[in-house]
Amino acid sequence: MIRNFLSRFMAGRYGTDQLNTALMITYLALYLISILSGWAVLYWVALVLVFVTLFRCLSRQVDRRRAENAKFLQVVRPVRRKLKNMMARIKDKDHRYFKCPNCKQQMRVPRGKGRITVHCRSCGATFEEKS
Repeated sequence: MIRNFLSRFMAGRYGTDQLNTALMITYLALYLISILSGWAVLYWVALVLVFVTLFRCLSRQVDRRRAENAKFLQVVRPVRRKLKNMMARIKDKDHRYFKCPNCKQQMRVPRGKGRITVHCRSCGATFEEKS
């Protein structure tokens, strides 16, 4: 019965997306910091974030909410990609990463080979690197 009511209530409304999830995580972090530090300003900022999240979730302006989420993802995706690449490099103990001095293309060579001559596939430059 409650499930049917919620389904009918949410029909035509936007629901949740990646931006709402990020807003809720930010809310939780700010709320915990405000409790631990006693800063009332952070509490009110966190409360505003909850209301913004609820507004977005219950909004019937689906096109606007999708556009907001698309802008958010345009900003977040490159950052997430860089973090993912950085974590992969940290975990990869078998290779050494560096950039071509000519075109800045990222390259990977096996560790422990000493000084090697590397040929860049992008620009054709040849240079020496220590692996």
